[in-house]
Amino acid sequence: MSYALIGGILLNIGAYLTFRGKIYQAVIVYLFADICWIIMAYQKNDYMGAFFIITGTLFGFLAFMKMKNGEMNKTLNKEENDL
Repeated sequence: MSYALIGGILLNIGAYLTFRGKIYQAVIVYLFADICWIIMAYQKNDYMGAFFIITGTLFGFLAFMKMKNGEMNKTLNKEENDL
């Protein structure tokens, strides 16, 4: 099994968890998918790709930490956004 395939499976699991409203678990699964893609890019000597995947993964992890600490005050409710 390739890292791309494992990452793709994890991506689907993360999307399903997001659909079910389990955002924190989905973000963790997405981070594991990113790790698979980093390894894949490194194996293919695509260092620029690995750099951008690592950068995106770090931003995703920081967003996860902000959500977990309750520092992200965004809402998806239309009524509250219209104020």
